[in-house]
Amino acid sequence: NGLTPIICCGESIETYEAGKAVEFVGAQVSAALKDLTAEQVASLVIAYEPIWAIGTGKSATKDDAQNMCKAVRDVVAADFGQEVADKVRVQYGGSVNPSNVAEYMACPDVDGALVGGATLEAESFLA
Repeated sequence: NGLTPIICCGESIETYEAGKAVEFVGAQVSAALKDLTAEQVASLVIAYEPIWAIGTGKSATKDDAQNMCKAVRDVVAADFGQEVADKVRVQYGGSVNPSNVAEYMACPDVDGALVGGATLEAESFLA
């Protein structure tokens, strides 16, 4: 029906602080994609949204966002090949706002932002 699925993945603060975020999120992504075709995966969006950043005002550093989005893309490459990994759109979400979106968008593996609460303030969101 013309909808683009967005698969959201992310970890708790405990998982993040234990240094297990890449492994945890990688398993989420593999499980979410396991019954899909390469064509389906290439056309969807995967949003890395650390649970600890949703609605808290806390956000991942640009390096964390880049590393995790690359890890997501690496899982897609391992499961479906590099061509599919290059086509899938990987976004960062988690307290994205006008003051931090540019640094996320400068990351090579961040293809966009999944923005939540910041959209409620239309003037600042338009910026």
